[in-house]
Amino acid sequence: MQTKAIIEIKNLSAGYDGRNVLHDVNLTVYERDFLGIIGPNGGGKTTLIKCILGLLKPTGGSIQFYPETLSIGYLPQYNTIDRKFPISVEEVILSGLSIQKKLSARFTADERERGKQTIARMGLEGLEKRSIGQLSGGQLQRALLGRAIISDPSVVILDEPSTYIDKRFEARLYQLLAEINKECAIILVSHDIGTVLQQVKSIACVNETLDYHPDTGVTTEWLEKNFNCPIELLGHGTLPHRILGEHHHHE
Repeated sequence: MQTKAIIEIKNLSAGYDGRNVLHDVNLTVYERDFLGIIGPNGGGKTTLIKCILGLLKPTGGSIQFYPETLSIGYLPQYNTIDRKFPISVEEVILSGLSIQKKLSARFTADERERGKQTIARMGLEGLEKRSIGQLSGGQLQRALLGRAIISDPSVVILDEPSTYIDKRFEARLYQLLAEINKECAIILVSHDIGTVLQQVKSIACVNETLDYHPDTGVTTEWLEKNFNCPIELLGHGTLPHRILGEHHHHE
């Protein structure tokens, strides 16, 4: 049974400096979906995310949100974070509530309690006052994930979470995401195809346009067609392996 649609993208085109990066993109994101977005570098994954976040205006098509005031949490790529910025773990997480209020406003006791609960959920107790520059990659990732979920969004978008390097935390990250997915939809953007296929419920490949699969039973042939290059799928580590079944893609 298909759940309620929360984001509907129709015939989307987008790009920069007069050059179209995406065209004819159609995608529906459902309540409590866990959508993996894969695709080659330069294929338009980040452009699509910027359009959904409202950071880039599409050149054509439409994006509808249900409700119109749909709340979105966002975990950006590692290389966009200024680790020298003097801000503590607690301040980073609470800043996820600042979107809904003036920056100068003080946090209420209830909001601080919510921050405390989010810090515990992310396993960051004892690090509340630590500056982000003193954190490991995995700790910083958890702080930013806490920031993304503290406002109880309807969807959380993670852009290349594996760029946070800390492989020891990777299994814990996906455990956290499975818990979060019980409450909201997740869109995970990654070039790490093997890991994505093991975790998500549905998959989209973005390479100028978008090919969608309602499950992750995709073949290497489908991936090679969409990436325009040969691809080998390998399962590794302690993460559960998924058997890739035969899948007939309709042209």
